Amino acid sequence: QVQLVESGGGLVQPGGSLRLSCAASGFSLDNSHIGWFRQAPGKEREAVSCFSRSDGSTYYADSVKGRFTISRDNAKNTIYLQMNSLKPEDSAVYYCNALGVWGQGTLVTVSS
Repeated sequence: QVQLVESGGGLVQPGGSLRLSCAASGFSLDNSHIGWFRQAPGKEREAVSCFSRSDGSTYYADSVKGRFTISRDNAKNTIYLQMNSLKPEDSAVYYCNALGVWGQGTLVTVSS
């Protein structure tokens, strides 16, 4: 059974950092297209960052380029999203997705 479990969200001040984790089970991350998405209240879910299965390249939304970094630990079957210089507009529920499966999400709130 494919399962994704996110963690690492929380409340942080503007300019702060958080690292999100997404632990996968039931499949191997190292040959899967997997990524981070987010959904703010009243807005559509949007792609934030992902790994391409075809060549391992990474994608970042323009709004997070230079601030967020996606990484993976194949031994732990986990991907991460390091988020620096956080802004209030980064506040959202962050989800990871792979093989059409969504995790339960982790809430990130950026506020002073």
